[in-house]
Order: sequence, then structure tokens, then C-alpha cells
Amino acid sequence: MGKTYTVREYDSFVCEKVVPGYTTLPQKTFEQLKNFVLSNRNEETDALDLMSISAKKNGIGEIITAKNHVGVISMYDGTRIEILPKICSNASYTNDQDQVKRLLVKMIRTLSDMPYKTIQTSFVDTAKMNVFEIYIRMFIDEIFYIVKRGLKCDYQAVQSNESTIKGKLIFSEHIKRNIAHKEKVYVEYDEFNANRPENRLIKSTLIYLYKRTGSAKNKSDLKTLLSCFCEIDESLDYNKDFSMCKSDRNTTDYKNAITWCRVFLKGESFTSFSGANIAYALLFPMEVLFESYVAKIVKDYFKGSEYLVKAQDKRYHLFEEPTKKFLIKPDIVISNKVDKSIFLFDTKWKILSDSAANYGISQSDMYQMYAYQKKYDAESVTLLYPKTDKVKNEGIEFRSDDTVVKVKFVDLFDVLNGVKSLINEL
Repeated sequence: MGKTYTVREYDSFVCEKVVPGYTTLPQKTFEQLKNFVLSNRNEETDALDLMSISAKKNGIGEIITAKNHVGVISMYDGTRIEILPKICSNASYTNDQDQVKRLLVKMIRTLSDMPYKTIQTSFVDTAKMNVFEIYIRMFIDEIFYIVKRGLKCDYQAVQSNESTIKGKLIFSEHIKRNIAHKEKVYVEYDEFNANRPENRLIKSTLIYLYKRTGSAKNKSDLKTLLSCFCEIDESLDYNKDFSMCKSDRNTTDYKNAITWCRVFLKGESFTSFSGANIAYALLFPMEVLFESYVAKIVKDYFKGSEYLVKAQDKRYHLFEEPTKKFLIKPDIVISNKVDKSIFLFDTKWKILSDSAANYGISQSDMYQMYAYQKKYDAESVTLLYPKTDKVKNEGIEFRSDDTVVKVKFVDLFDVLNGVKSLINEL
């Protein structure tokens, strides 16, 4: 196992130097990481959102700074770069990595279109693991779920030399194999068994992870699961087996597991980042995690009440004529079922500051909120930012005519109370 280097968002790496406030990387690792960042500077991905490369004076030289993505970058030599979110709570940034990792797991689990929702944090202390091991843990939990419900079987085409005819004769193979064995026939027939593509891919992934995990608990559970797949073949052609995977009511339990298999076996990450020296980059944009996590807590809070909560509402376009154009999509829309009043929230993962122009709030975000208020005729529109020690006020209000845009700050370690106070204000 290679070494793991852990940093927070906006922390920086230096090469072969010991500099206070910076994480030191060996030259080889630093160059690999630098090449990874440079290789992702194209039209499809914005590498500046991932990491930036710059130079410092005073002999520090080049530095690589983590930006708005969290997760793990794993290199082929086993070295891993672990990036954790920078979270402010109780007016200061927490240095408790275990606490931050637990929060990161909670945030990941709220992603509705990702395979993260089954991790059993009560059984395994994920906070003690690095991020890669947490991902393995999530996959393990998925497979335990499948095994407990029973491996799915299907009719598989089997070709073999038999003493009696069953199924259909494969004439070309029969001639080739049995010219001197008149008592045999080479046939193809259907057999009902669990050796289907989905199970082959899972077994291959279990073997792959067993060789790479450094966690004793993960290794033990992977070995246990492999014993349940002892009669399943390994996948000999990943692309072929993935193309043969079925998506129907019978394989609903497999959906998340197959997504994980693609990640580990084919390097298909949840982002479009890649690199020549990178085995995989399992990274999440923090703005997506922040938005998803806050929306989930708001939905849970209002469940069963007179309020309806909808995330990513798509009912309106900015213009209706001559055709509907420029979809507007607020992150959270709260509607009162009785009086039809509407409250809008948009989450923004950005650290504001009293010393920045307009606190660091972008002009386009304000235009956006102004348009939301007009289009929805909302009672209130609010921008939600992560809590920071750089802004003294608990909230800021901007007014123009009959429009008020509020700016509030959310403590991610105490989102529920923050949501309650916001709603009480409304």
C-alpha cells in the first residue's frame, strides 16, 4: 500500500520542501499530480475547479492547491491524495478529521443518483478509514445486501461436449472436436444458474478490491463475500459483460453495485477527470454535495407538514415566447399547500468574507435570485452559504423595490437547527 496524503479544500502541496502551512509531496508524486491537473484542462472539464498550479516566491516554488472537489485521487503506484471539505462550525474551522469524514459520508449518501445510500456507518467506523477505504466499504455493503436477498439466476447459454444431444448441435465445433470421438456431440443448451454477467462483474470487483484494500475489516468482509461467489466465473471481458447487464425488476438490487463495478473495473469515475498516472479519481464537487445535503434535511424536516418541498424545481422558464427558453431551476422550493405561498432557497458552496467586494457574492447569483423572485412571486428568496468565520453578521439582506434577497449561513454540523431558524424567520 502506498502512502496517503490528506488535505482540506484550499490547502496546498509543495515539492520536496518543508514549509509551514503546506503539505510536502515527494517529487515523483508532485509531478504526477501536476500532470493530472494539466491533463484535465480541456473544454469539457474545468481543472481550475479541481486544483490550481501557481508559483510562490521566497524559495517555495510551484504549489498545487486543492479547490472545490473532495474525495480521493489514486495513482498506479498506490499513492493516494485525499481531499476533505473545509468546514466551519462554532465560528472556527474544525480540525477533527474523523468528524469531517463522518459528515462527508452523510453528505455523499444524500446523492440521489449515486450508489452511496446503503453504507452502514453504525457497523463500521468509517471515520478511521481513508476515503478510498470508505468507498470500498460502500461497495461491500451493497454486495452484502445482494447476497442476503439471494444471487439472481438466469438462463445461460452453455457449450460443451456431451454424450447425448440436448439443446442444439454446434456443427462446426462438433466436426473439429469429435472427428475421432463418434460417441460425443458438441452442443449448446440453456442452463439456469447464477453465472450471469452481473455476478461475474461483482466477483471480479471483489477480487480487484481484495488485492488493494489496506483495511483489515474490509479485507475480511471481501473474503467472506468471495466465498459466496465461489461458483461464479470471473469476468473475462468487462465491456461485453457490462453490455449484457439487464435492467429490469428482477435486477433492481444490482443497480448500485454495477455502478460501483464500473468505477473500480473500468475507471469510470463520478467525474470526467482522468490522467496518465492516475488509476482513478473519485471526486465530488462540493457545491453538489452541499446542495444535496441541505435539500435532504429540509425535505425530512417538512415531511408530513402543510409544506411541500421540491429540489431542482423545473416549472418555469425565464422566457415563454416565442418558445420556452432558459430554464430556471431553484435548488429548493418550499410551497405552502394551504395559502400557496412560496419560499425559494439556492445553495452556494463559497466562502464569503467581510473584506471582499460584495462579500464575495457573485453578481450573476444576485441576478438569478432576483429573477426567481419575479417568476415565482415568492414570499422570500434566500442564498445559503456555508458558515464562515470571515463574516461577522449572521445574515445579510439586499433590498430593491419590492424584492428582498437574503443571505444566510449554514453550519453543516448543525444544519437542522439552522433550517428551523430560517423557517421560523419566514
